[in-house]
Amino acid sequence: MLSDEAKDRLRDRLNEVHEWPSVYMYKFVLEPEAARLNAVLALFPAESEVLRRYSAGGKYVSVTIREVMMNAEDVVVRYDQATSIQGVIVL
Repeated sequence: MLSDEAKDRLRDRLNEVHEWPSVYMYKFVLEPEAARLNAVLALFPAESEVLRRYSAGGKYVSVTIREVMMNAEDVVVRYDQATSIQGVIVL
């Protein structure tokens, strides 16, 4: 989970660089375990654009997800949910 201070910093930065609504790109890195990957994907609507890229050795997968977000708070909530999934690195 993100600290309140981290959430505030993220929210402020997002509002500085985005005009809402906006297409937002999330990035995650994790081991390609089905349950973990499914938990990340379950945070997003089915119509979100998803790109998966496996590391050369196949030990990790990076997941890029694009979605139209209405405001910075929605982005912060989604990141907070993702950080609660064990083994997921949020970029």
